[in-house]
Amino acid sequence: MTGEQARAEGRYGTGKEISSVSRPRVAIIGAAESDYGILPGRTELELHGQAAKRALAEAGLGREDVDGLFTVTQEFLRHPSLTVAEYLGLRPTYEDSTAVGGSSFEVLVEHAMAALQSGRIDVALVTYGSTMRSSSGRTLGTGLAIPTSPYSQQYEEPFGVNILSSYALAAQRHMYEYGTTSEQLASIAVTMRNNAARNPLAMYQDPITIDDVLASRVVASPLHKLDCCVVSDGGGALVLVREDAVSSSTKQPVWVLGASHSNDHQIISQMNDLTRTAAAVTGRRAMAEAGIKPDDVDLLMTYDSFTITVLLALEDLGFCAKGAGGRFAQAGELELTGSLPTNTDGGGLSSNHPGMRGIFLVIESVRQLRGEADGRQVPNASIAVANGVGGWLSSCATLVLGTS
Repeated sequence: MTGEQARAEGRYGTGKEISSVSRPRVAIIGAAESDYGILPGRTELELHGQAAKRALAEAGLGREDVDGLFTVTQEFLRHPSLTVAEYLGLRPTYEDSTAVGGSSFEVLVEHAMAALQSGRIDVALVTYGSTMRSSSGRTLGTGLAIPTSPYSQQYEEPFGVNILSSYALAAQRHMYEYGTTSEQLASIAVTMRNNAARNPLAMYQDPITIDDVLASRVVASPLHKLDCCVVSDGGGALVLVREDAVSSSTKQPVWVLGASHSNDHQIISQMNDLTRTAAAVTGRRAMAEAGIKPDDVDLLMTYDSFTITVLLALEDLGFCAKGAGGRFAQAGELELTGSLPTNTDGGGLSSNHPGMRGIFLVIESVRQLRGEADGRQVPNASIAVANGVGGWLSSCATLVLGTS
């Protein structure tokens, strides 16, 4: 173990690997989005329902088959699992509403896998829905003004610290430590837009250049407007079962090969190192459980709330050395033709970002591994990593998904 790994484990926990010997395998057999974009007049429960209906149809199952519900909501309903279950007409015997921001859905997949492997449930349904775009100015304020706890934020909010400036702090520190440039960050936004141009559902498909990104207004130095994710409405759903039940679906099963999650902090002032996230541990643990290394990964679906979010993940997950993320991205490695095709649907920077985007990372991974990503398909993809990030770089959760 290197000194760097030891320091990371000291911060994030022991990082002990858990043997998967004798545990039944778990597969995703249904994965679908709701409509997304700008959807005035729709409710978030409608989007939960639309996505769930589509995912269950893919799986060849009905709502009466679901005995495990895993859900969170952007509108911060007081009892999300109760509300969603009643709306969908479910009577689950197991439910989970773990909410850790954008990484919640990778965490929920991990929890669903554990519940399936223990035999507590037979069919897990993971759902999400949000009207963050069309609700702006009504229930959620404007843009990314996500409601926060008055207790956790009491020492930061008086000074104007918010989610935008928190990620800007990380970007500024990375530039100071490693010489990362705004042009390198901008190249990530350009790549996501290039991918979005191949996705007919993406909100923004017109090409952009590095100069376009740098010319867009600064929202929190050094981040420009085009360094920031879009705001949309939308939802998604996943259906998971044990290996003995995959035959219900006409679709190719996608196996959950490894999973790990970790929290580092909540408010940004408590982040131990602004250039290192908990993905430094979750990526290594998930890949070890799956029996793979970064070089084995065919595509990466990682959270891109901001361009710096992608850069930090590239380094912390082990796809490049610490400090080399900017050069790695600018060299074209994240393009569909690069060594690590990333966010092939256009990501949160260009396709959609309805408050929390983690479920879309899994959906696009499944689509790629099935060979169904028309126009943007990564040839012969067999291993995907979906990496969620929540809060103020607070929570990271990593899944390794595979075709066998």
